[in-house]
Amino acid sequence: MSAGAVLAALSCIAPTEAADCPRKDALGTSRVLSVDAQTTPRVGLKSFPQTLPLADHEVVLTFDDGPHPPTTSKVLAALAQECVRATFFLIGLHASQHPDMVKRIAREGHTIGHHTWSHPFMARIPFDKAKNEIDRGIAANEMALKGMSTTTPATPFFRFPYFEATPAQLDLLQSRGIVVFGADLWASDWNEMTPEQELKLVTERLAAAGKGIILFHDPKARTAAIMPAFLQYLRENGYRVVHVVPAAAPQKNADAH
Repeated sequence: MSAGAVLAALSCIAPTEAADCPRKDALGTSRVLSVDAQTTPRVGLKSFPQTLPLADHEVVLTFDDGPHPPTTSKVLAALAQECVRATFFLIGLHASQHPDMVKRIAREGHTIGHHTWSHPFMARIPFDKAKNEIDRGIAANEMALKGMSTTTPATPFFRFPYFEATPAQLDLLQSRGIVVFGADLWASDWNEMTPEQELKLVTERLAAAGKGIILFHDPKARTAAIMPAFLQYLRENGYRVVHVVPAAAPQKNADAH
C-alpha cells in the first residue's frame, strides 16, 4: 500500500479521536501515521538521510529514558489535557521497576518503543552484548506491559541511546522488522538549563525546522515542567501532532477490517 493510500485509510481515525476529546479547544492529535520497517527502516534527519513523511507544521512527540513516575506522570497529564498522543522509548530496567507506569502510558493511548535494557553506548560494546541489550530491553518492556517476556516487540520501534549504532546493529534491527527512530530536532534537555531556557530553545528550533520528530526526556524535571507551555505553543502557532503507530501485520483472510 502506498503512503498516500495508508494516509487515506487512516484519515477516518482522526475525527473519532477528536470527538473523544473532552476539551473542544485542545490541541488534539491530528492524524495517525502508520510506520512500516520495510518502507522506512530508519527515520530522523539527525542520524539518517530520511525522516517521516510529515507536512509543514506537523510534529511527532517522542520521550526517551522513562518511565520515571514523578516526572512521567506530569508529562502524561499535560498530554492528556491536550488530547495528544506521543511515543515513549522506554529503558527496560526502568520498565521492570515501574510496570504500572508502563501500563498507564499504553492505557492512555501512547505508543511504546524500546531503548535498550540499561542505556549503554552501543557502538562501544561487542555485538553480542549490544544484541543482549536490545533483546533484554524489549523483553522487560513486554513483561511490564503484558506480563509475558518476549524479544519480539508488539511495537517494533527502537531508538539507540545517544543515537549511537554500528552498521551491524542497524542491519540486525532491519532484519527483524524493527524501525530505528532518530530525531529531527531535540530539546537538549540533558543539559543543565532552566525550564524557561529549554522552552525557548526547543520552540526556536521547531520554528526554524517547521516540522519533525522532536526528542524530549520524560525523566527530566525541566521537561515535565515545560510540557503544558510547549503544547500551548504548538496550539497557538498552528502545529499539528501526528501519532505514529506500527504498520498492521498482513491479514491472512479477507474478513479482516
